Amino acid sequence: MIRELKTLVSVAREGTFAAAGDKIGLTQAAVSAQMQRLQAELGLSLFDRAGRSARLNKMGHQILEQTQELLRLYDNLGSASAGAPAAKVTMGAIASVQRSFLPDALAALHQRLPDCRTRVLPGLSMELLNMVDAGEIDMAVIIRPPFSLQSDLRWTTLAREPFRLIVPRDVPGDDWVELLSQQPFVRYDRASFGGRQVDRFLRKMHLPLREVCEVDELDAIIKLVANRVGVALLPQTAAHRRWPAAIRVIDLGAHTFHRDIGLVHRAQASLSAPARMLVDLMVKLV
Repeated sequence: MIRELKTLVSVAREGTFAAAGDKIGLTQAAVSAQMQRLQAELGLSLFDRAGRSARLNKMGHQILEQTQELLRLYDNLGSASAGAPAAKVTMGAIASVQRSFLPDALAALHQRLPDCRTRVLPGLSMELLNMVDAGEIDMAVIIRPPFSLQSDLRWTTLAREPFRLIVPRDVPGDDWVELLSQQPFVRYDRASFGGRQVDRFLRKMHLPLREVCEVDELDAIIKLVANRVGVALLPQTAAHRRWPAAIRVIDLGAHTFHRDIGLVHRAQASLSAPARMLVDLMVKLV
C-alpha cells in the first residue's frame, strides 16, 4: 500500500491523475487504478471528481495528513541502523528466466551493491506487465506481448527463442506436419503470450489436432512428452539448451517462429540507480 499512498500525495499536489502520473512516471490509467485500489482497501471515497481534476474530499484530506506522517515514519525506518539497506529493487520474471540468466544478473548486482535488497515476483507475462504499468514493480522480464506497449514503457529484447517440436524418443518419423497431425498434442497454455504464438501458428497451418492437455509450465510439458502423453511445440529457452534423453527435438525449418524475451520498465529517469544497474547487467549477460 506504500506505493499507492505515495501516489495519493502526488495526486493531491498535482491536482489531476494525468499530472501526477507525469510527475512519478506512470500513465493516467495506472494512477487511476492505484487510487481505486487504495479506496477499496480503505473502504472510503477520497475524491470529489470535477472534470479532469481530482479534488480530495473531507475524508481525503484527513487520509492525506495521516499518509504524510506514515510516509515520514516509513522513510525513517532503519535510519538508526548502520546496516540498513541502501535501496530495494522489485521485479517480476517468468519461470524460464528465473532458471537461466536472472540469478547471474542478481548475483552481479549484489556483488556491486552489497547493501541492496532485491525481490523477484513470479507470474505470467500479462500479469507482470500490468504490475509494471501500475507502478507496483520496477521492471519485469517477460515474453514480448502481441500488442504495442504504453508510451511511457520501454522494451529491450534480451533473447529470441526458436520454437521446436518435441516428441517422445520412441516415436518414429521426422516430418513435423505428420507428427502434429497424427500424435496426441500437449498444448502450451493459450493464456500465456507464448501459448498464443503456438495457437496462431497452428491456425495458420490448418493442422488437425488431437489435443489431450493444456499446461503453462514448460518443464511440466517436457515431462509430459517424456512420459509419452503426446508431442508439443515449445520454445528452446536458455535453460533448455540440452533436452532430456527421453525426447527428440525436431526443427520446423523455414516455418520456425520465435518468442522474444525482454525487459519492460518505465523510462530510465524514473528508475533508481540500482534498478538501472540491474537493467544494464541483464543486457550484458544475455
